[in-house]
Amino acid sequence: MKHLRLVPILAFVALFVAACGGDSGPNSVPSDAVAVVGGETISKAEFAQVLAQAQRSYKAQHKAFPKPGTATYGTIRAQIMQFLVERSEYSQKAKDLGIKVSDKDVEDRLNQIKQQYFGTTNPGQKPKSNAEIEKLYAQQLKSQGLTDKDVKDGLRAQLIREKISEKVTKDVKASDDDAKKYYDDHKQQYEQPAQPASRDVRHILVKSHALALTVYKKLKTGGDFSKLALKYSTDSSKTTGGRLTVCKEKTVTCPLKTVAPFEKVAFSLKVNEISKPVHTQFGWHVIQALGPVNPPKKASTIPFDQVKAAIKQQQLQQKKQDAYNNWWNDTKKDFAKKTKYQVGYKPQATQTTTTG
Repeated sequence: MKHLRLVPILAFVALFVAACGGDSGPNSVPSDAVAVVGGETISKAEFAQVLAQAQRSYKAQHKAFPKPGTATYGTIRAQIMQFLVERSEYSQKAKDLGIKVSDKDVEDRLNQIKQQYFGTTNPGQKPKSNAEIEKLYAQQLKSQGLTDKDVKDGLRAQLIREKISEKVTKDVKASDDDAKKYYDDHKQQYEQPAQPASRDVRHILVKSHALALTVYKKLKTGGDFSKLALKYSTDSSKTTGGRLTVCKEKTVTCPLKTVAPFEKVAFSLKVNEISKPVHTQFGWHVIQALGPVNPPKKASTIPFDQVKAAIKQQQLQQKKQDAYNNWWNDTKKDFAKKTKYQVGYKPQATQTTTTG
């Protein structure tokens, strides 16, 4: 990810688009509010704040913001309402569940993000200073039309969702029996195909026998194989020192089967032995065996004990996702009965989407 999308409000909306409730619930919405959700009121100021953020984001990307009255403008307004309503729902459920997100939690997550996206360097390079990281962070905020507060508000909402998910799925378990049933029902996933005999070698390919002899003599007198391969070889493997894994048969897991003269020598050399020039249809090769011949293996099935932990982890994640989705769908249905919108602010109902 070259450009971190720190708090993509409208992306959050896309993830959490949900049915927005009917007209039942609170009897009225205050004149300075856009909606009442359960026990909380969403003010027009909050709506205007998010709308202004969307406008800044458009401007930072040199895009014209949709004009009022257009379908696109209406879509943005609806997305903002959906975002604000769901933020309120999450906030209220967090209180019910005794979940709190402190300023330190937000700062810790933000610092983690800054280090991940702005603090990393290439191997051997000096780590970036805090000042450099903060400068890059500020540049990214500007390029997206965001403020530091926008980022922290978004991270707080994200942390609330994460903690709620942990809370409502803490008792979900995956059993050994469930894992064994999955293993038995999907055994083809754990089959290892037969493996042909193979060997790791390296070679230098040149066009003439005379040049091959020159290369051979240089190697026999201590020449560096990788450097000579890079200098003389016409094969694409020269960039990796001429290294190849050659196989007796071509398979999906071992795709390189070489021509007969090369194969005969490659599999007959002693470990580290360098061959005299070998002629094939591609030219002249000088080959070195890097390790012993790997014997062929018959097709086999990976034992259950070796994959049980991975299967259980996969099933646990799915069960947690399902449990959270069920909780969230029930929560949305409950809030739908307790939500009322100001005239002109109610989004059209959309299909509920859940996420953990």
